[in-house]
Amino acid sequence: MQQLSQKAIYNQFASDNYAGICPEAWEAMKKANTGFVSSYGDDLWTELACKELREVFETDCQVFFVFNGTAANSLALASLCRSYHSVICHELAHVETDECGAPEFFSNGTKLLHIDGRNGKLDLTEVELTITRRSDIHYPRPRVLSLTQATEVGTVYTPKEIEYASQLAKRHGMRVQMDGARFANAVVALNVAPADISWRSGVDVLCLGGAKNGMAVGEAVIFFNRGLADEFDYRCKQAGQLASKMRFISAPWIGMLKEGVWLKNARHANHCAELLEQRLTDINGVRIIYPRQANSVFVEIAESAADALRAAGWNFYSFIGSGGARFMCSWQTTEADIDLLSEAVRSACHNSIERL
Repeated sequence: MQQLSQKAIYNQFASDNYAGICPEAWEAMKKANTGFVSSYGDDLWTELACKELREVFETDCQVFFVFNGTAANSLALASLCRSYHSVICHELAHVETDECGAPEFFSNGTKLLHIDGRNGKLDLTEVELTITRRSDIHYPRPRVLSLTQATEVGTVYTPKEIEYASQLAKRHGMRVQMDGARFANAVVALNVAPADISWRSGVDVLCLGGAKNGMAVGEAVIFFNRGLADEFDYRCKQAGQLASKMRFISAPWIGMLKEGVWLKNARHANHCAELLEQRLTDINGVRIIYPRQANSVFVEIAESAADALRAAGWNFYSFIGSGGARFMCSWQTTEADIDLLSEAVRSACHNSIERL
């Protein structure tokens, strides 16, 4: 039992998906578990969850609930494209690197055109070059600009940055989709209203993350432009995303949104990442790679130090290159967890330097 307990502590910085269900989401799910309730979203819980989202975003948006982020992003993009269109995204975007081709699959072949950009953000000059590079019939016509908020490297787009990107897209007849798996972390990092970094800045469709913020399962696909949601319910059904017991996906949103729990969770995760960054900055042999703006800290450490951490039981992602490590904080992270990791990194780096 002691070994299992230690493993649970050591492994939890790999991803915010490792965290459990927050009490408010759990309680809301329990409340929905009473009596007989209509299936497939035709229930009071789903209706109330949609109402809460409309109030949070201050607009009459169209809302759909799906099981996970892959479905949310892929079906949203498919609804905005035809098979001969293309989606422009950052080269590190989740839709490009981590969806196993699902956006292309569900859109019947829409091509993803990925470009570079500092700190995980799209370079708008490169975006426009990609849009205008060709206009002939042999080239997949750019149709959607996809933004990730917060980005894959933990930075956040400001309202102005989103507005400029959206204006560029709209000038070329394109739509704007936002992958908001960690949207809540961006909201609290910027201290803005959710509307300010979504529809008010030109976003047409937002895929709002729930699982990384403290829910068991479930993402919300929010169409601020309701006309774009035409027959999206059929897409969800065809893709196996229409839950028969939808209330257990939608009800937790009520618990998360009603008292601002979703933002409280995100604020806590961001704060923990800030503390971790402060601790790691003081360690010889650690270099912060990207600005810490949300709930992740990206560092460069010696390969031998990374190996030592893994050998000691720590799990973390290193997809950003050799020697790079991502440490992710969640609603469940504690300062004690941060102390343990910081000391482990300090020891691993010290031993690595000693061996040189």
